[in-house]
Amino acid sequence: MRIDKDLVAASATPLVLGILADGDLYGYAILKRVGELSGGRMQWTDGMLYPLLHRLERLGHVSSSWGTSEAGRRRKHYAITATGRATLAERRAQWDVVADALRQVWESAPRPATVVEVWA
Repeated sequence: MRIDKDLVAASATPLVLGILADGDLYGYAILKRVGELSGGRMQWTDGMLYPLLHRLERLGHVSSSWGTSEAGRRRKHYAITATGRATLAERRAQWDVVADALRQVWESAPRPATVVEVWA
C-alpha cells in the first residue's frame, strides 16, 4: 500500500519527535524505527528524513551531536529537547482530535462495497 504524501508529511514531525522521545538515535536508526513501527508499510528515505531533522533542529525541537558507533564510524545523533517535548504533546492532542473525528465518520458511514473480480 502506498501512503499519500500529504499524510506522510502531516505525520512526519510527531512521528520523529515520538521516536526521539524514547531515546537519542542517529538518522538510519530513525528510518529503521519508522519501518518497524509501520510493519514495513512506511519506507522513508534519507531525502525525506534529513531535511525534516534539520528543520526540527532549527526550530529547537531537536539537538544533535556527533558520536562514534561500535564499528568506529562517526554518526550524528539526534535528541528531543524540552521544546520538542512540548511540541510533541501539542501535536499528540491535535492528532487525538483528528483521529477521533475520523473514527466517528468511519463508524457511522456505510462501508463501500468490495469490488470482486470475476474471471470468465
